[in-house]
Amino acid sequence: MNRDYSKDEIMEMYLNEIYYGNLAYGIEAAADTYFGKSAQELTLGEASLLAALPQSPVELDPLTNLEGAKERQWLVLNLMVSESFITQDEAVAAYQAPLSFVPQEVSLEAPHFAVYVRQQLEALYGPEMVANGGLRVTTTLDLNYQRLAEQLAQQHVAAVGPEHNLTNAALVAMKPGTGEILAMLGSVNYKDESIDGHVNVTLSLQQPGSSIKPLTYAAALSPDETGEAAWTAADLLWDVAVDYPQFDGSTYSPVNYDGRFHGPVRLRTALANSYNIPAVLLLQDLGVPRLLEFAQKMGITSWDQDSSNYGLSLTLGGAEVTPLELTTAYAVFANSGNQVTPVSILRVQKSNGELLFEQPPQAAVSVIDPRVAYLISNILDDDEARVPAMGRTNPLALHFPAAAKTGTTNDFRDNWTMGYTPGLVVGVWTGNTDNSEMINISGLTGAAPLWSDYMQAVYTNYDLLATLNVNGVAPATDFVRPEGLEERPLCSIPSVTIGATECASAGSELFLVNSTPAVAEIVDPNLVAWEEIEPAVLRMPAVPLPPVPAEVLLGAEVDEDAPPPQIFCHLAESTDATLLPPDALPQLFLAPPRNTESLKAAHEWAQANNVVLLPTAVCNDDLLALARDPNRVAVYRISSPTQGESVSGVLPIVGTADFEPGSVEFYKIELGIPNGDSVNWVTLGDTHNQPVVNGPLEMLHADALPPGEYFLRLIVVKDSNYVGEPYMIAITIESGA
Repeated sequence: MNRDYSKDEIMEMYLNEIYYGNLAYGIEAAADTYFGKSAQELTLGEASLLAALPQSPVELDPLTNLEGAKERQWLVLNLMVSESFITQDEAVAAYQAPLSFVPQEVSLEAPHFAVYVRQQLEALYGPEMVANGGLRVTTTLDLNYQRLAEQLAQQHVAAVGPEHNLTNAALVAMKPGTGEILAMLGSVNYKDESIDGHVNVTLSLQQPGSSIKPLTYAAALSPDETGEAAWTAADLLWDVAVDYPQFDGSTYSPVNYDGRFHGPVRLRTALANSYNIPAVLLLQDLGVPRLLEFAQKMGITSWDQDSSNYGLSLTLGGAEVTPLELTTAYAVFANSGNQVTPVSILRVQKSNGELLFEQPPQAAVSVIDPRVAYLISNILDDDEARVPAMGRTNPLALHFPAAAKTGTTNDFRDNWTMGYTPGLVVGVWTGNTDNSEMINISGLTGAAPLWSDYMQAVYTNYDLLATLNVNGVAPATDFVRPEGLEERPLCSIPSVTIGATECASAGSELFLVNSTPAVAEIVDPNLVAWEEIEPAVLRMPAVPLPPVPAEVLLGAEVDEDAPPPQIFCHLAESTDATLLPPDALPQLFLAPPRNTESLKAAHEWAQANNVVLLPTAVCNDDLLALARDPNRVAVYRISSPTQGESVSGVLPIVGTADFEPGSVEFYKIELGIPNGDSVNWVTLGDTHNQPVVNGPLEMLHADALPPGEYFLRLIVVKDSNYVGEPYMIAITIESGA
């Protein structure tokens, strides 16, 4: 071709023959199809948009995927800048220029669905074959479902729109067992240019808000290759203040929709009430890569698998999805963990009856454990569990079994409600196509009423219900509990108070049978073991402590992230039970956060609300002595050197001598020099009348002493008497040579 034609002639043929989508071949046809003008009349913005289409005319169709087309347009404009055809300012102006598309001739019945099917046909058979007509296409669409969606969506937008600046709605209805799309409402009015009505919002990317959370929770509940799940529905998630330092020096501090903290909440309660902080804690524990992989299995294809592109806000809706793919993901829950792909075309025939295509029955692919799918459905259908956040009367509480989850994005830009029964999954989005803010309206008030009205209309209409039959069999009316789940009793969290050895009952929860047993067996009765009453509550021996500075408990300097002073110390597992002090009584404690970032706030919440959290302090000799004599006027010990340590040179003797100034006369460090069967004691340095906490008590000049065995002891004196037994350790001084 290069030998026969010049470059200009080749470009001319290319422009006259290349396909621009929507049956437009050549630039003149494209200019007329999209903008109703000749190619010479195109503006820079219009021409650059059209230049972007030939690469993928179906995927970049500006009438259905304007966002994708605009991204490609920006690439075209920047290439023109780099080749010096236009300036950067001209590129920006062209990109920002408004576009006025010519209304397309589309069937008035389900126009968005009609365009969606046509694009699929073009991908299968080519634009020319579709344009020539003569194809007889049987689709999955049910006009009764479609008309119901149109009617209810228009009524809903008219009712709430003016007050809340809500102008549009989209809805997808699908059979979860077959993937058949029964209704696809891309906007409330296809021909309304003021709301970009031709844009099919069910196929456009939107932030899902909290409606994405069930995927995080499902991943957390799913068993690993050993059959064990990382979390159970009974586990505690500590809904307290938590901060995550970011690489840029800022801090990410998730907050709840209601602006409050709710303390220790069960996983069931956290999901049912859509608390944000617990969802972030779950993702922190799981890791972003695992959620990305899990979501892809569920049908979320818009996210790439590079975890560096996402943060913990992913679980709060920080990455965009389309309503169709999120509806597909929810269908997995409704379909007992099995995934099917969305289906819109059942059969394609030529005009003479020749069969070109027939949709075969889909082989369902199991992507999540059916027990986990049931647990998620059970939680999302738990009207009682969501009362704290949504009240007893809310649009999600239907008179028949139905699971549902709402979502709201920042600045009220998107409202979502995703929900399902065993036979029908419905996804609803409301908002503004241009992503402008609505006014004070959430998924519960802006999308849930439309979802609720649609579900109730279907389930009170015999003809509509009959459409849900598969091979003549009606779907189940309730979620069927699979084998491998059992109920176990739970404790009332508020009953885990100081000194409690038994808890009040708080109903039961479902557990995977092969998950961790509710009560851990004590293998050796002569050793201390922590007994798991249930995932949120442990029973173990502990010793009560008087008020003690945190530095004394931890044996180190504390910072602002350290837990508050403890009121108990615990006996480590495998401690010799025969040596336990008499005050080491078994009692109940709440399980602590799994993430260290929440530990301080969790302890503070527990102490403020009269419940007890698993103590962080282990009962060492110092703490046990302190516990037995709470009236001690001083707390003292040597922490460095340690018992039996070898030392040399000049070094500080570090430790604690804590007392109220004036309550004692002084403390001092003495060096013990063995002398046959006795020890000669010599005071090191001077006496001191000011307290020290985890700091230098005195200096030891080991280099001035001959090598050998020595002792160090810390003495606190009051009224010329020791306030208690001296704290003594043995050391070895080595040669400094």
